[in-house]
Amino acid sequence: MPSELLTERPRAHTMVLTISDPATRNALSPQVYAAGIEALNTAELDPQVRCIVLRGAGDHFSAGGDLQRLTSTRALGSIEGGDIQRQSIERLGSFVETLHAFPKPVIAAVEGFAAGAGFSLALGCDLIVAAEDARFVMSYGRVGLSPDGGGSWQLARRLPSNVALQLMLLPEPISAAQAMQWGLINQLVAKGQALTTALAIAEQLAAMAPNAMASAKELIHSAGSRTLGEQLKAESQHFVANVFHRNGGEGMQAFLDKRPAQFE
Repeated sequence: MPSELLTERPRAHTMVLTISDPATRNALSPQVYAAGIEALNTAELDPQVRCIVLRGAGDHFSAGGDLQRLTSTRALGSIEGGDIQRQSIERLGSFVETLHAFPKPVIAAVEGFAAGAGFSLALGCDLIVAAEDARFVMSYGRVGLSPDGGGSWQLARRLPSNVALQLMLLPEPISAAQAMQWGLINQLVAKGQALTTALAIAEQLAAMAPNAMASAKELIHSAGSRTLGEQLKAESQHFVANVFHRNGGEGMQAFLDKRPAQFE
């Protein structure tokens, strides 16, 4: 039975998405991709959901692609099997693009291994909280495959090319501490505390103005493809829109009144 994506709301403003198939270290499946897209689309339209936490069930985040499924697909031949695999990769890509475009903060809570496309999914989140014993690895080459899930895109933008290639070419996992040193994760926590910490951060983010969070994400994600002048213009457009948003008025007045803001 392939892995599934479980959805729950442990806090009023936080949705938790759990990749679930502990027996395979939460290997990914097309069912997870489809459910992830559906959950994010639902959460985007729900004003009560202000933050997403993505995690894996049990002791690991995700081992990435399911090699048993890939072997079965390969046995169908390059025509039929190739079509099936292209569709699966496209669904994974759609999930990653949906994560990237999602206007609300997404936090990955990583315990154990984040490998292959599992690592790519974690990188596709806005923030990563990782347990001290977590391990991150691409390791496609040792099984004769190449990267997917946007991992190469993420690493090429975050790291010097030789460091990105080290992660892509060598099979050894890197520790959470090394990932932290390279700026790939945001916070290290004790084993078993990644979800608890991610939920606490989500509560902090839920107290912020949702329109401001969406603007910040859009500006950061788009900055790399813009000139300074273009980015300044985009900042101006967002700033003016947010000044005249209801939350802008509430936030500024609450600050002047020395009280907590009540954003909508």
